[in-house]
Amino acid sequence: MAEEQGQRPRIVVMGGGTGLSVMLRGLKEKPLDITAIVTVADDGGSSGILRSELQMPPPGDIRNVLTAMADVEPLMAQIMRYRFSSGEGLAGHSLGNLILAALTDISGDFVTAVRELSRLFAVRGRVLPAAGEAVVLHAEMADGSIITGESKIPEARGVIKRVFLEPEDVEPLPEALEAIRNADAILCGPGSLYTSILPNLLVPKLAEAIVASDAIKIFVCNVMTQPGETDNYTVSDHLQAVYDHVGLHLFDYVIVNDGEIPEQVQVKYAEKGARPVQLDRDIVDGNGYKVIADKLVLFKTYLRHDTDKLSHHIYQLVQDWTSR
Repeated sequence: MAEEQGQRPRIVVMGGGTGLSVMLRGLKEKPLDITAIVTVADDGGSSGILRSELQMPPPGDIRNVLTAMADVEPLMAQIMRYRFSSGEGLAGHSLGNLILAALTDISGDFVTAVRELSRLFAVRGRVLPAAGEAVVLHAEMADGSIITGESKIPEARGVIKRVFLEPEDVEPLPEALEAIRNADAILCGPGSLYTSILPNLLVPKLAEAIVASDAIKIFVCNVMTQPGETDNYTVSDHLQAVYDHVGLHLFDYVIVNDGEIPEQVQVKYAEKGARPVQLDRDIVDGNGYKVIADKLVLFKTYLRHDTDKLSHHIYQLVQDWTSR
């Protein structure tokens, strides 16, 4: 185990989107050796345009994670997130995405570009795309229709039966496989269940490596349901969706919010079709998951996980596991 070897515990964090970046801002302050494995299924906005025009993996989620884990001045982080609001061909593009596109062109390889930007930004840990190529995400809906494209799936506002990748046999990045094999802890979420978390778990060899790993495996459940993805989902519904796609019981622990969400905040989210994810503890317990429940939300403009509390719970679980 890591502590016996005098090393920091090694944790692999998998996902994409805003939730992953928010959590990593707290986790990077802990004495952990972090590897973030990020989905390459994004096809919307700036990422989608660059992916289509330059034949490169989508940079958006990678950019967000790099910025979250970097040791840079706040202004530099702001520059990386800056999005042009005007200019023919520039409007809608994030400067960070364009920098990653330029580095990919210079180095000839997206993975090398991510590695070089990580070095320039003094990233605490490693950021890896799940695969060296972009993948297309499809969803089979309950009515039998097929929706193609990560950004289009929630827009369909239907009931998702399953998601799948094209190509289905996409090869994972070898460094990502190695990180999972060497991990003391593997963490999935928070983030969009069908379009950020499951695309990583659908990369065949990644899922197999997670199953084979002796690491502690933790799922961080979303605070709110996501319209068009997880309407009316409980905590156990999230876990069941993972089980249905992977075919195995993947996680030891699930971390959930059990803090009250103010009524006015719920009303604001309900207008968009989102509601708090309910903890159906009897079912979760009955399926063999250990539950860590706490007040884990903060509200400013949006509901976000309390990164300090969340990273404390994660670090405590990892510490306990590695010191057994």
